[in-house]
Amino acid sequence: MGKGGTATVYRARSGRASPPLRVPGPRLTGFGCGLLTTLAMLAVGALDSVAGRSPAVYGVFFLLAGSACALWVRPADLVTAPVTAPIAFAVGAVPLAEGPDSFAGQAMGLVTVLSLHAGWLYAGTALTGLIALTRRMLLIRQQRRDRARPRRRPSRPLRSPRCSAAERAKSPR
Repeated sequence: MGKGGTATVYRARSGRASPPLRVPGPRLTGFGCGLLTTLAMLAVGALDSVAGRSPAVYGVFFLLAGSACALWVRPADLVTAPVTAPIAFAVGAVPLAEGPDSFAGQAMGLVTVLSLHAGWLYAGTALTGLIALTRRMLLIRQQRRDRARPRRRPSRPLRSPRCSAAERAKSPR
């Protein structure tokens, strides 16, 4: 010990490397996942319509949004990720639609945008479905592994105050 009565403690560094970076745990419900993806694609569509209507920019952001949706949705709601992705794509494409100011003109403009971006739509939906399917398969594999593993039993029975010998002696039975 030093003069002030304090001790210095040194810890030995283990040979293990730090754990790899991971995506935050899935926490979004199916509705939350769809809402987040839709709002993100709507924002990207609005920015893309102002910036010059580039199909590649909108498509790449759709791939990213669909991937994030499939990675962050809860395991119970994995089936919703590939369903909400194309809906988000269509809603986000509304600002990109060009046409007359009438409802029919805007609808035709939206159909045109969707048909011109069909490759991105299919690719993003397939990627979202593939990620969700992979996560589901890994989840099922983990559940099977957990069920096959024998459970450890305590070496002695658990005792609680309600089941102690003194309590049983007091019992009217």
